[in-house]
Amino acid sequence: MTEKSRTLSLKHRGMNFEMLMWIFTRLSALAMYAFFLVGLAGAFWMGARYHMNFADVMRWAFTTNVTHVQSTALPSLDPWATWFWKLVASGLYLTASAHGIHGMVVIADDYIVSPGGRKVVRLLSMVFMLAFSVMGVYVLWTS
Repeated sequence: MTEKSRTLSLKHRGMNFEMLMWIFTRLSALAMYAFFLVGLAGAFWMGARYHMNFADVMRWAFTTNVTHVQSTALPSLDPWATWFWKLVASGLYLTASAHGIHGMVVIADDYIVSPGGRKVVRLLSMVFMLAFSVMGVYVLWTS
């Protein structure tokens, strides 16, 4: 007796919206790790340069925003206020918010049974994600 395979090839499974969202979840998590590691490397480099304590280094690694190092005893904030660190902070913020909103939609789909209710939740989620993304990036670039 031959045993059937429990997995389907991508050719037989097809590429649908759920598969794309599954891939997005994995890639956005990897992107968040990459942004965090870039922030951590920069925090260690700048922390060693200006003798920052561990709490300030970790604060910078998780949120690479110049306003987070204002209260430290740094001689100058200019190295922290570059477009590169604003891009890193924006990338981390956008990937984390998209990843989190997608997770909330997946959880809502588990509990909302009507197709109309699911559409409303997805629409509201997209509106909130766009609004908060615009506000967050604005704050990061103008602070």
